[in-house]
Amino acid sequence: MDGLSAVLLVTLAVVLAAVLAYSAREGYGPRFFVLMLLFAAAMAVTVTASDLLLLLMGWEVMGAMSYALIGYAWQDAARVRAADTAFLTTRAADLGLYAAAGFAVAGAHSLRLDALAHADAPWRDLIAAGVVVSALGKSAQLPFSFWLSKAMAGPSPVSALLHSATMVVAGAYLLMRLHPLLDATGWASTLVSWAGALTALLMGAVALAQRDLKQLLAASTCAQIGFMVLAAGAGTVGGGTAHLVAHAAVKSLLFLCAGVWLTRDGSHRLVDVAFGAGALALAGVPPLALWVTKDEVLAGVGDPALLAVAFAASVLSAAYAGKALLRVLRAVASSPVALSQRVPLAGLAVAACGLGALGLPGVAGEWRRLLGATGDFTPDVWTLVLSGVLAVVTVGTVVLARRAPEPGWALDWLLLERAATAGVVRPVLALARALDRFDDRVVDGAVRGVARAGRGTAALAGRRVEIRVDGAVGLTARAARWLAALARRPQTGQLHLYYAQAAVVLAVLVAVAVLAAG
Repeated sequence: MDGLSAVLLVTLAVVLAAVLAYSAREGYGPRFFVLMLLFAAAMAVTVTASDLLLLLMGWEVMGAMSYALIGYAWQDAARVRAADTAFLTTRAADLGLYAAAGFAVAGAHSLRLDALAHADAPWRDLIAAGVVVSALGKSAQLPFSFWLSKAMAGPSPVSALLHSATMVVAGAYLLMRLHPLLDATGWASTLVSWAGALTALLMGAVALAQRDLKQLLAASTCAQIGFMVLAAGAGTVGGGTAHLVAHAAVKSLLFLCAGVWLTRDGSHRLVDVAFGAGALALAGVPPLALWVTKDEVLAGVGDPALLAVAFAASVLSAAYAGKALLRVLRAVASSPVALSQRVPLAGLAVAACGLGALGLPGVAGEWRRLLGATGDFTPDVWTLVLSGVLAVVTVGTVVLARRAPEPGWALDWLLLERAATAGVVRPVLALARALDRFDDRVVDGAVRGVARAGRGTAALAGRRVEIRVDGAVGLTARAARWLAALARRPQTGQLHLYYAQAAVVLAVLVAVAVLAAG
């Protein structure tokens, strides 16, 4: 247990308690709560694991529970297909972690996480490659982002937990945990930084294009986790962790509020206010949480081109958050919401507003010492002011215009699922069908051909060879009977005949001896 694990565990516990308290009044059965608790337990194992073996155990159980929770309403075939897509996509990426474990045994002679950065070349690069692929897949970063869209088929409490404190943030956590490994390779930290920045930018455009509220929030999760992945690549572990914690409060709040709207004809005014606070925090409006944490991440980016992409993604986040805020302004009249649901929503709203304190000068220093991130950069005042002003202006423009731009090219999640289907799924299925035909026609055909040849040989032997063999056996038997009949003739039972036979035999022997001597 270290500072990073402790922070993740506390975040998980708080969000889990809020989500379960909200879910208690939604009528879910015991199966739901068992799956949710196993889901959270697997995340707890993941963030406290000190080696790849234990990490893989938590990683796998978390993936299995996500499949069961996304397809919770298993009677609905569409939800089950969505669960299949999410599960198979993340499982395909998870193979990278298995490969990394194998390379670690060969190159580092250990599965301990703190030993991976010291592995021998080229094993260290192979370990880093496996970890990066697995982490990007788990955290729905490009090109794996589309599975998170399918995950919206699950109940709203599942989305709230999945997007905030479990699974989707696990990849970002792993990259921050293994930042020394990324730095040791050189190329991995650059790749991770660009993957996070491009995901934040492009999935921000996807969020802006969505008309469905849950799809907007799902795409915004990919984009916000992109900032955490960027922090892992840039080495800003303190800022990335602060952004993770603040985002957990914001996103769980937004999904639970969305659940109220989707299951009722109206919403309680507290829900509207809470969602509004969460949307403004998501936009990075000062002094709310994500304003400071996002700028802490950007402060550690040294590449100007990378910083420009990340800053554009920050502005986009204000635009899609403003679009979500319009949902509050268009909310219908209030309807009853249980007190057990209002309390966690109010608590999460307070956290979404107040966690910006992690960036205050006195608090930030202690926070970094807790995480061991003493090398983090502090954003300057002008950066904070500029990002805050841009966030306010962007949100204000969207709200006053009563609509946000909707880039059509981004509506279908950048066609990522279609590309994966065309480039991976169909070729794999075609190969599987070809192998199946080869198995049926060649392998099984050869086995069936041998069987047919055996039957044909047996039939041939039965018709032709067996007759001759039986004839030879019969001839031998007849010859034996004839010889036996000849041998029986001298056996008359008369003694004088036996003497005569003996005399004849003796005479023959004497003649043979004489002839031989002569």
